[in-house]
This record gives sequence, structure tokens and C-alpha cells, in this order.
Amino acid sequence: MTIRKKLVRNFFIQNFLGLLAALYIYITRITSSIRFANQSIPERYWKNNEPFILAFWHSQLMMIAFSWKIKTRINILASDHSDGRFGAIIGKYFNLNNIPTSNKNNNISLRPIFKLLKNKKYIGITPDGPRGPKEKVSEGIIKIAKVSKTPIIAVGYASSKNFKLKSWDSFLISLPFSKCSFVWSEPLEVPADLKDDQVYSYQKLLEDKINKCIQKAEANCQ
Repeated sequence: MTIRKKLVRNFFIQNFLGLLAALYIYITRITSSIRFANQSIPERYWKNNEPFILAFWHSQLMMIAFSWKIKTRINILASDHSDGRFGAIIGKYFNLNNIPTSNKNNNISLRPIFKLLKNKKYIGITPDGPRGPKEKVSEGIIKIAKVSKTPIIAVGYASSKNFKLKSWDSFLISLPFSKCSFVWSEPLEVPADLKDDQVYSYQKLLEDKINKCIQKAEANCQ
């Protein structure tokens, strides 16, 4: 392991960098304007205390907390690796609760997810995370929605001033003084009797919903 990686994974350095990142996100938010579209869709669920699964690309994590218009936390699924833990440090400043679902051996447990949904909590999933391929929905989110009988609602984000990191997901960094937009999709209901050979078609449906939301958000930022 290189010295740089050791430093980044150090607990105290991670927390310091997390604080700096949170301050940058906060500054970006208070200096930018945000336009919302189709906000009435999630509001129906919030009003009736009905859970749903929030779906968005991994590259759009930076500002996702500001899509949320209620005090109830979003429980974001994350790996237990260093990048997942770093995300958790930043998230705590914005009412995001990271739920580790895999350990260092990549063993995945869905038990925390189903428990949260059963208790009418909201789950956020990046269906192309944690390592890609970029903007491709994995089957996991579809199967979670099927078993839990919980709808999926996609959200797309855009900002007028931004740049993208040279990372696997082309992570979007919004800049201060931007015009920003969140666009919500109609719910995607996954049938409880969905066959294994039908899962892929729902993966493509969700990909299309997320991408269309992003396209509309980009248009709103012109």
C-alpha cells in the first residue's frame, strides 16, 4: 500500500477531509439555485409515510441530500471499504445514513435493507455502484424491489457549472453559483412474481428512467 493510500485511509485524516468536503458541498448549495420537477411524486409517499427505493447514478452522490424535502433520513447503501466509509463521514453532515452491506471479503447481506423497508424507512441505491460498470443498473435493486414489494423512484440531477472527475463513474462535481435541477420519475413497480428472465428488462427500464431524468434536469439548467 502506498503512503498516499495509507494517509487517505487514516481515521483522523478521513474525518478532516470529510469535513472539508462537507463545507464545500454546503457552500455550493447556499450559493446555487435549485429547481425541482415532479416533486409531487415523492411527496405522495412522504405524506403517507410509504417507503420507496431512491435510485440515482453513483456519479451524482455529491448533491443528492438536497433532493430530499423532509427531515426523514435517506439510508444510502454503501460498501464497507474506505470510499464507502469516507462517504458516510460526509453524509452525516447532510442527514444521510450510510448502510454498509458488504465487508472486506465482499460478502453481501441484504438483511439491513429489508429491515429498514419493513419499518417504512427510505432506501437510496446507486444501482451502478460501488464499482460499475458506469450507468448500468445491476440486478440487485430490481430483486430488492421485487422481494420487498417496494416501488423504485429515480431522480436525476444536473448543474450549470460543473466538472467530472477521471474516476470510474465520472463523478460530477458541482461548482458554486450554479443553476441546479432535480427531476423525479414516476414509480417503477416490480411485480412480486417477476421471473428471472424478466429481470433484465426492468434493469433497462430503470436505466431509461434515470437517464431521462438527467436529460430533463440538464435542460432545466440552461
